[in-house]
Amino acid sequence: MILPHLRLIRLHLLVVLALCSCLVVACTNNPYAEADSDKQVLYQPYTEAPKTLDAAVAYSTNEHEITGKVMDTLLEYHYLKRPYELIPGLAEEVPQPEPLDGKRIRYRFRLREDLLFQDDPCFSLSGSGKTRQITSKDFAFELMRIADADVNSPAFQSFLLVEDFAAFRDRLSEARKKDERFGELPAHEQYAKVGTVAGIDSSDPLTLTLTLSEPYPQILYWFAMPFTTPVPWEAVQYYDGHDGRPPLADHPVGCGPYMITVYDKDERIVLEKNPNWYGIRHPEWKAPGAVYPSEGEPDEAPELLAAAGKPLPFIERIDMRREKETIPRFGKFLQGYYDASSIITESFDMVITQDSLSPEMQELGMRLEKSVVPDIYYIGFNMEDSVVGLPGKERSRKLRQAMSLVVDVREYTRVFSNGRGIPAESPVPPGIFGYDPKYENPYRHSVDFERAKQLLVEAGYPGGIDPKTGKPLRLTFDTSSTSPTMMLRYKFFQRDWNKLGLEVVIDATSYNQFQDKMRRGAYQLYMWGWVADYPDPENFLFLLWSESSPHPNSSRFKNAKFDELFEVMKARPNDDVRMQTIRDMIAIVEEERPWIELYHSESYSLFHSWLRYVKPAGLSIQLAKYRALDPQERAAKRAEWNEPILWPLLLLLGAAIALVVPGIVTFLRERQ
Repeated sequence: MILPHLRLIRLHLLVVLALCSCLVVACTNNPYAEADSDKQVLYQPYTEAPKTLDAAVAYSTNEHEITGKVMDTLLEYHYLKRPYELIPGLAEEVPQPEPLDGKRIRYRFRLREDLLFQDDPCFSLSGSGKTRQITSKDFAFELMRIADADVNSPAFQSFLLVEDFAAFRDRLSEARKKDERFGELPAHEQYAKVGTVAGIDSSDPLTLTLTLSEPYPQILYWFAMPFTTPVPWEAVQYYDGHDGRPPLADHPVGCGPYMITVYDKDERIVLEKNPNWYGIRHPEWKAPGAVYPSEGEPDEAPELLAAAGKPLPFIERIDMRREKETIPRFGKFLQGYYDASSIITESFDMVITQDSLSPEMQELGMRLEKSVVPDIYYIGFNMEDSVVGLPGKERSRKLRQAMSLVVDVREYTRVFSNGRGIPAESPVPPGIFGYDPKYENPYRHSVDFERAKQLLVEAGYPGGIDPKTGKPLRLTFDTSSTSPTMMLRYKFFQRDWNKLGLEVVIDATSYNQFQDKMRRGAYQLYMWGWVADYPDPENFLFLLWSESSPHPNSSRFKNAKFDELFEVMKARPNDDVRMQTIRDMIAIVEEERPWIELYHSESYSLFHSWLRYVKPAGLSIQLAKYRALDPQERAAKRAEWNEPILWPLLLLLGAAIALVVPGIVTFLRERQ
């Protein structure tokens, strides 16, 4: 039998040993489970929690970072080819337009057989078990959700050429107004009762047919976006936020290569391979969207073709952790705990030397991938405003031209983004049909204060003075950001306009107040940006089309000739006529100056050497299924870069012994 005092001594010793064990474990800062160190797990951070994962509504890039992985589409983009090329996804082929009577056009999407949704409890509503087959009705249902005014999809305008699309929306809204009980029915029953969209035919379970009132080739791009993914009616009805069930915005039921298994959106999101995905269930199909491509651009790097023909996806799990602060996030990337990263401004000079990776980064084996993002950042004028807009006629036009001439975008990108950014001469970015690298906008190509001052004289504001008041002309520059960093950006522009004698006041408000001002037209200048939904000039030039006003045509620009040319341009294939039409449209924008074009952003991305088959897309499209990694190399590099520092352990161990041993000695003395 162990004596009581010996038991106590043993307890003290166990406490010391336990403390030592904890300290040894604490020497590693690895935030992940060791059991995953040899698995194909991709680790990536995210900064903002998604607001919604409802396919009909989700539009932001941080939302698409998830929806693009869990929601498959009829079409998608070739991973390696540039310019971007559509390839079949859930459809067997990219459909060709079929001319009908008048201007009408028809597209037929033939679905692959044996497509399944991911397993989900919602299918109990239809008695289907854990999942069911995807049919053309699931695509039609989602298109009707886009038309549904209560869903409020931002994609609604893009489908207005589908016959009966807008009329269906009106019938549905009217039925809900007439009978409150009608609005309480499940969505799919409401749609059936008001009569489905005439231009959407899903009578054949494996064929979705669309009929358009006139040609619109760009509509195919929308079938490569999550907006048009098949959505089961069961999911919309089941996930209503009641009885402990989450809302659909937090629980998508998809059919993509991945599915969500952990969704704590404010902390962590985990996606894992979806065993029901057609590429996993039917590798023998060798479908274009389910195998790694065997060809790319003419000068494609050989390492990017090393996996040609292999079935996708390579990555087993995607572990996303929320990181609000840029410096800690980049620090974890340098430690090897995130597999890829953008370059933060604070570390740019450490990472980049003469537009290439610094020797230190090269020594770590990192790779730099640069690409021009198909986007446009600009300062817009409210073209309905009496001072800066169309009501002011020639006077206001010359004012806009003068203000455009003095904005130094090269200096702006040098100061605020380490020189990353291609100065924009027009709304159309590089890599998009219609971009002309030789074009020089006379009001944007170079800064010219003298010409700007002369234009102000011609506008009736000599020296920037408003003749009505005898004081500098006062204009407001609205922004939704009040952060010190963003205020510095706005003050950069303010400084140049002040040099002309103008008084431009920055009016910073909350995002909601700013949005309210934009809706009401209660602003004069604002700054905004647009990232391409799809790789076509129509997706940029429609930002100035009068029918897009007041959003996304936030400048409220209306020009009859521009609108006429836009209608011609959007319906044509990429040919010489379309190119000339775009040039004519850009000439109107050049002269009228509804925008001060700023820049097209450049993406500088860092990738660790263990990440394979990396080719940035620029567009917000699904890439994860094409990438792979070497977990053994990653584990070795992490161990090398994060060697434990033992002296704090020894110091703490010594302190623990110094605290515990005297107590044991005292205890023994008292019992002698």
